[in-house]
Amino acid sequence: MNNKLAPHIEELTKALESISTNIGESQIQEELEKLLDFRVPLDEAKRTIIRKYMSASMPVMKIRDITAGLKGFEVTGRIIDVTEKSVNLRGKDTIIFSGTLADEDGACSFTAWSNYSLKIGDIIRIKNAYSRSWHNRSEVNFGERSHVEKLPDDVLPSIDELTKTPVKKLREVANTDLSVSSVAVILEFSHRNVNVKGEEVTIVEGVLADETAKLPFTSWVPLDGLDIGSTIRFEKASVRMFRGVPSLNLNDNTTINAVDASTEELPFTFESANMVPESVPISEIIEKDGMFDVIALGNIISIRPGSGIITRCPDCNRVIQKNTCRVHGTVESVKDMRIKAILDDGTGAISVMLNRELSEITYGRSMAEAENIIQKAMSQDAVFEDMRQVLTGKYLAVRGNTSSTEFGVMLVAKSAWMPDNNINERVNALMKRLGNNKEEEADNG
Repeated sequence: MNNKLAPHIEELTKALESISTNIGESQIQEELEKLLDFRVPLDEAKRTIIRKYMSASMPVMKIRDITAGLKGFEVTGRIIDVTEKSVNLRGKDTIIFSGTLADEDGACSFTAWSNYSLKIGDIIRIKNAYSRSWHNRSEVNFGERSHVEKLPDDVLPSIDELTKTPVKKLREVANTDLSVSSVAVILEFSHRNVNVKGEEVTIVEGVLADETAKLPFTSWVPLDGLDIGSTIRFEKASVRMFRGVPSLNLNDNTTINAVDASTEELPFTFESANMVPESVPISEIIEKDGMFDVIALGNIISIRPGSGIITRCPDCNRVIQKNTCRVHGTVESVKDMRIKAILDDGTGAISVMLNRELSEITYGRSMAEAENIIQKAMSQDAVFEDMRQVLTGKYLAVRGNTSSTEFGVMLVAKSAWMPDNNINERVNALMKRLGNNKEEEADNG
């Protein structure tokens, strides 16, 4: 190998590792030498090789389809805003550029780890981008191993068009929405005082619903004259994400008007919007980062370690061992009981967390009775083992919110019950689902 080319070949190899492991040094060397033989300047030859392999192997993503943890993809968007920042990276001050990137389907934040001279309004095509989770949203990242190309202004709609607040049903609200407008009825409504920059502020929290879904909301402005049962039309409510679930923020930029449901025809009423939701197949639940107010049914296939009698920190409620909290040090612990279970319905499996009240109902024993089991057995694991024997295989229904964690999807239950275990109905539902799957396969085949 030409010693002068060695560092450049090594640089190219590292740059292309994230795209494919099948691109070897010898292949890169051959292509680089061929380009140099044709008198192509070294820097341009390197860019040509990177563009070639990026174009051949990278998936092209729309912003709405980007999830955290992706690597080596291509995305095109318009810069809505951009800010230069100085951050400390491995002990060294580094200049980065962060802002908002948008296309016709949505918007997301971005961080550029190299200076691409980005300006508001620029349309850029990014190759070899990667994504991460930032403030509960997917963020596009790109740097020295990425290729950024500025495109003509007519490739995407104008900033005004891309930032126009869409009118959506609540089910359609996603993490790529910066703000939304909609019509919904208030199902839950309460006031809470919070401290903001040393000043006490009263906010309104609750739940909004339409015929498609329910979503939590927070209002930073007074909602005089409104209460549970009121229907509102809101415009430019900002969208925040928490554990994969969108939340609507009503603020000074939001227009809020009461709707007279008796004179305006709506596809929902308070009663219909407040109905108990239908159960959802677990396969659908695990496809989403989070869902609000969902019901899942399935068999308990495992009781996980950490179930049974536990102790918590009285200050932060963390689960602790030996009266020691990693935040508050030595504390006087508070006893609690919980169940961590794996629920499987044949389409998929999720983790389920039951608090003390729901654990007592599901387990069939109170916390006091569980403590007696520990005392008699003289083992802290006695309740956990008993829960495994009592609950494994049981058919359980749970209702609550789901979120995606590093260990999979977790449902924190607000209610739980043992439904009628009608085997015939379950078999028929399974056969119907299998029949639909076969029809889809036949259509695709």
